[in-house]
Amino acid sequence: MDKSPEKYHISFFVPTTARAKANRNMVLWLVSIWFIAIFGFQILLRVLEKPIPETTFSIFQSVWDNTISDSPGIVELQEFGKTTLSVLGKVAITDSERAVLDNALSWSLYQLTADSLKEDLVIKIQAFEKIKLEIQTISDPNYIKAKELLSAEYSPSLNLDPLDVRTTILPLELVSENIYKLTETARESVPSIMEKYLIHNQSFLTDTKFLGFPFHYFYTAIFLLVLFIGLCLIYCIKTDQMNSKLSIED
Repeated sequence: MDKSPEKYHISFFVPTTARAKANRNMVLWLVSIWFIAIFGFQILLRVLEKPIPETTFSIFQSVWDNTISDSPGIVELQEFGKTTLSVLGKVAITDSERAVLDNALSWSLYQLTADSLKEDLVIKIQAFEKIKLEIQTISDPNYIKAKELLSAEYSPSLNLDPLDVRTTILPLELVSENIYKLTETARESVPSIMEKYLIHNQSFLTDTKFLGFPFHYFYTAIFLLVLFIGLCLIYCIKTDQMNSKLSIED
């Protein structure tokens, strides 16, 4: 009676039977296809991508120098305020970056407000800040009313269209602290923050539409899922064929 332990030894990388060898080779081929499909596409994206600025970034660049000058113009301040709001609406922005842009936005609105109404602006912002601290939920009627009033009163100063989604963000990002000046931190940090969020790497793989989706999204979210299922199906079919060829019955 053969009691050799090798008879019961099973190893994927060192197969001891014809079926095990064929199964290993097939798995390695399928994994290789899957690996190339995922990482090959990511490498291709990296190779082909180029930094492309949003229109908002071009606007920011055109007004920034004038904005931080001794006598910024009204149009420049309005465009600057709107570009900061565009970035403040992005989900990924960090708390420190938000604080910088909040100061920049509030300062620009303060500069656009008539001298006789500047203190009134500060008082209304402070009142809204107090409401935000006291509410238990954002569905609080007093909070909603104060937010809408602040937006309706000061959105025109930035030349925001009433239907512009940034009008809903404006009251939330106004701060009374340091509203009288654009801080040194803001002067140093705003350009890099705007560049970070308004310049994106793009290529024909991201710009081309396929079945209504950007091609890179379709490829990663749909095609790769279908490919994985297809590889699993191929494995099952090939396993049955291999078992039949080797006269193996399950």
